[in-house]
Amino acid sequence: MARPQVNSAPVREGPRANEFIDVREIRLIDHEGNNHGVVATVDALRAAQTIGLDLVEVSPNMKPPVCKLMDLGKYKYEEQKKANAARKRQKTVEVKEIKMRPNIDDHDYETKMKKVVQFIEEGDKVKVTMRFRGREMAHQDLGMNVMRRVQSEMAETTKIESHPRTEGRQMTMVLAPK
Repeated sequence: MARPQVNSAPVREGPRANEFIDVREIRLIDHEGNNHGVVATVDALRAAQTIGLDLVEVSPNMKPPVCKLMDLGKYKYEEQKKANAARKRQKTVEVKEIKMRPNIDDHDYETKMKKVVQFIEEGDKVKVTMRFRGREMAHQDLGMNVMRRVQSEMAETTKIESHPRTEGRQMTMVLAPK
């Protein structure tokens, strides 16, 4: 048995233009930027056709909507370029994790702290995890001392997003760049 087909209008991207503008009156701005005031949509379409440009709705939420005479293809291209440039400038913040033990040696601690500093300079957040094994669970104060040491050394360049807290056999803390 065949499925019934649903007739739906194609989804349009971008601003409404030309015959898709379905209001009676619009505020018209010509290709040179001059405001012509409120004009009938039909007259504005006719003016666009005589010049050889498109009538593009640039501000649909206004009463009446603001439309401009311009080249629609060029307008879409410029908007796409702006969106790509904005996407390129944006940086996604990642959460990097550094794992330590409560009885960490000084040299190992310094090596881990170099990595923490590197991650913070790159603009990433750092999750410091203190793992406890076996009898180390009885000495969580040693782990807390190491966490406080990390906090005091990184106080100038970071803010503490999540203070040290114990979850099962590990203690975690999250640092973010200032």
